[in-house]
Amino acid sequence: MFSDSPQRLYRSIQRRFADRSPRQRYQDESGFTLAELLVVVLIIGILAAIAIPSFIGQKSKAIDVQAKQLVGTAQIAAEAVASENAGAFEKVTPAELHRVEPTLRTATSNAEAYLSAATGSKTSYSATATATDGNEYTISMSAGQITRQCLSPVAKTGCSGAETATW
Repeated sequence: MFSDSPQRLYRSIQRRFADRSPRQRYQDESGFTLAELLVVVLIIGILAAIAIPSFIGQKSKAIDVQAKQLVGTAQIAAEAVASENAGAFEKVTPAELHRVEPTLRTATSNAEAYLSAATGSKTSYSATATATDGNEYTISMSAGQITRQCLSPVAKTGCSGAETATW
């Protein structure tokens, strides 16, 4: 009963397509029209036009985040320096912060953010990181209050669209 099933299926398919002319088979197997392809290309173009500007903005955000992360690490290192010096921040310098946290980049660079300044007094400190686009991110602590500031001396719009801002 089951042994002749594949043969019956083959004959059925053969009969179904045997009565069609080559022209009918060609029309059944035709592809997409030129208009359909143009619509697809147009849709892809519109999506690309929307997506590309947002990807370009991601690079500047990444540059800023790198500098913010670096100055945040400098903040932690400054706190470590103070804990080694009876709570005083007087020894906070770029060199001292680099000694405490060797991953802090202190050499001027156009490829990566670097720690451009660090100062301290008995009860306060300030650390500044410079991003590759010239924006400067500063964390300061005075009287227990921490402030975060951004300065955009080059582009004048790098700090949330302004020359200066907090973050």
